Amino acid sequence: MFLLNELILLSPLAIYTYWRILRLIERTATKVLFSLLFVLLLAAFPVAETLSHRGSGGWTKGVIIVGYDSLPLLLYLVLSVILTDLVIGAGRLFKLLSKEAVRGSRFRRWRLRAVLIIPAVVVIAGVVNYHWLRVREYSVEIPRKSSAVRELKIAFAADFHLGTITDVHFMERFVARVNAAEPDIILIGGDVLEGDRRDEDVGGFAAAFRRLRSKYGVFAVPGNHEGHGGAKSDFFDRAGIRLLEDAVVRIDDAIDLAGRNDGHARNRKPIVDLLGNTPDDLPLVLLDHRPTDIDNISQTRTDILLSGHTHHGQLFPINWITGRQYELSWGYEKKRRTHVFVTSGVQLWGPPVRTVGASEILLIHVVFRDPAGGKSPL
Repeated sequence: MFLLNELILLSPLAIYTYWRILRLIERTATKVLFSLLFVLLLAAFPVAETLSHRGSGGWTKGVIIVGYDSLPLLLYLVLSVILTDLVIGAGRLFKLLSKEAVRGSRFRRWRLRAVLIIPAVVVIAGVVNYHWLRVREYSVEIPRKSSAVRELKIAFAADFHLGTITDVHFMERFVARVNAAEPDIILIGGDVLEGDRRDEDVGGFAAAFRRLRSKYGVFAVPGNHEGHGGAKSDFFDRAGIRLLEDAVVRIDDAIDLAGRNDGHARNRKPIVDLLGNTPDDLPLVLLDHRPTDIDNISQTRTDILLSGHTHHGQLFPINWITGRQYELSWGYEKKRRTHVFVTSGVQLWGPPVRTVGASEILLIHVVFRDPAGGKSPL
């Protein structure tokens, strides 16, 4: 309930925002109307959360989406009021604006339009960004060791959060983009389903996953949302996805693939225990839903680490928080021998609005490098 907590923490600023905007409105009737709308704005997100956990469809889907969108709208309404106050305050301090000009009716009307229009524009842009699914490509080289292949193309995605408000065409677009890339292997980094999805709600999602095509198949690890009680491993079986829970599998003498349980799982193995008894004769790719163990993983034989979970904060300026919370909140870095990728996800939890990050599929072109002066095993 991260965003709900943010709403609670935002309440004093919400009251301040209401008071500042109310003072800019001149007509009494408009003040009353604004007050009613502001109360609805505050109540909309909790209502949407309640409806979404009932798995409702039909007309309630629109109500849920509007309710979810109210949270970023409130956030940017608060920020726009604070920003305009700071700008006007600076103008008064440096004598660029007079007291009479600031209090004038014309200035107040323009100020009111600005604090109302800017948040709406930002949220609309965030909706567009959320629905724009793109493929982000990377190329890396890792030691080949005794791998039977010279190259590997990995399609990686995480944080689907499939549920009530998922667009009916989303999975079609996702499958089409992945299959068009012709990957050798497809990896899923967790949070596929919302934890309270009922079995009858997910048949279409499972069927869509079964249409994915790759040489070595589709593999996944559980995320924290799979642990909320309803998303069970039988979904992954029905979807044609092999779920790795603290397991290492050898993929056709090409790579070793390891998958970890989510960080909150009671029985999650330390990374040294998971990898300690595995032979170091093939490149190793590791799936770990949360990027919270990068330093420890970089001290193992892991060549590539793939994570999600962060959403890169989803809404500015929450990305500043995730940027401090995680060593890597979004993107790529190399630490010691390990190439680390953190995706901001193909979808999001809660509001279908993304003002930072991208709705993305990672396509990673891996070249296996022979040792200098060494002989190729082929």
